[in-house]
Amino acid sequence: MKNWAEIDLNRVPEIIVEPPGPKSVEYHRRASRYMKGYSSQVRLFPVAFEKGQGITLTDVDGNTYLDFSSGIYVTSLGHCHPKVSEAVAKYARTLMNCHDFTTPIKTSLLEKLVSVLPEGLNGVQLYDSGTTAVEAGLRAMRAVTGNFEFISFYRDFHGKTMAAASCAGVDKTQGMRAPGFFLVPRAYCYRCAFRLSYPECELHCVDFLELAINNLTTGRLAGIVLEPIQGWAGSIVPPDGWLQKIRQVCAQHRMLLMADEVLTCMGRTGKMLAMEHWNTVPDIVTLGKSFGNGFPVTAMVIAEQYKDALEKISASTSYGGNPMACAAALASLEVIEEENLCEHAAALGEYMLSLLKEMQTRHPLIGEVRGKGCLLGIELVKDRKTKEPDEQAGQMVYQKAFKKGLAWVPAGHILRLSPPIIMSKQAAAKGLSIVEEAIWETEKELGYLS
Repeated sequence: MKNWAEIDLNRVPEIIVEPPGPKSVEYHRRASRYMKGYSSQVRLFPVAFEKGQGITLTDVDGNTYLDFSSGIYVTSLGHCHPKVSEAVAKYARTLMNCHDFTTPIKTSLLEKLVSVLPEGLNGVQLYDSGTTAVEAGLRAMRAVTGNFEFISFYRDFHGKTMAAASCAGVDKTQGMRAPGFFLVPRAYCYRCAFRLSYPECELHCVDFLELAINNLTTGRLAGIVLEPIQGWAGSIVPPDGWLQKIRQVCAQHRMLLMADEVLTCMGRTGKMLAMEHWNTVPDIVTLGKSFGNGFPVTAMVIAEQYKDALEKISASTSYGGNPMACAAALASLEVIEEENLCEHAAALGEYMLSLLKEMQTRHPLIGEVRGKGCLLGIELVKDRKTKEPDEQAGQMVYQKAFKKGLAWVPAGHILRLSPPIIMSKQAAAKGLSIVEEAIWETEKELGYLS
């Protein structure tokens, strides 16, 4: 961690007024008169933030929090990294937008981006949201293959517009997913849909995928869409071999593989792409969140042999690739390389996971801990044998830790940890000590320790 982001861990977190404090409550009351549809993390803890610096956040009441959320996987380089902030400010003063015309900063970003991706991924379009990038990837898959059906996986999340949402679970408020989109179970070994055990199962879930292709679809498959590691669902890491076998299925059926790495890219898991952990290269990859360290910039990148398809899908956007966005993304990539942050994130993740595994031995409430790099999860259960989820405990632990000064992310009975990848081991350990304190208190209140 560089000097600009160093903190005094004796003073962080620092809670002056019990949060959410009176100013937070008032700001949220005023805003919520008009804004509806808040995320679960806001509904459970409606604090109003005023500023961020490095690995800390400060609310309007003056409380300072240790950040274990990175703005939901976004500010991986810490809040207001000076190099990124200065890059954005420069273009805010000189050239904010010129549609999809070429600019020097866009050219530099494209060259840098392709240089850090696996060889052959070099057809790029830039966007301003992860959902838009996913939608573009789906259109590109149709254009390349001439087909229109897609397979994705239970509990994946790909966005909130029609096609992207159809790649994930939908509820009764949204109605049916779009025609031609099919979901199948994925490798979630802690809760295997087939009640099998890895590795004895020999990845039966992939064998089932073959059945789904033959029995659900009409055979007009454009491809498979997946998250390499599930984020929203609770930092679920697939077992070794799963992604490689999915890649083989795509080859056998002459369809494309799209990896949605909006959440997992740019060092979050200890690699530029999470797919690199399994030495697997997709035909299309989507990038976002950490790509611009908070500035809205995303990308859809396609393999060289297919990139001419981008000429067919009307890929340009009003905001994608604007000079400020390109400056933020380029600066972020340079920081990751200059500060060796992929390596740091990998080492930090191993350290945090080791502490979590020790924590698991002390707490009957913890069913499983998991993750790669700075993408980690804690699954809370009522009973380790039945694995019954404990959502009440999840909410309680989340709220208790937040009150103690840890800003982080809930997912029902699963607690998600995504600290900035610049965080030190000492700061990470302090954050985990807050988590454990909240778990102790929750177990006591719910009778787990009686």
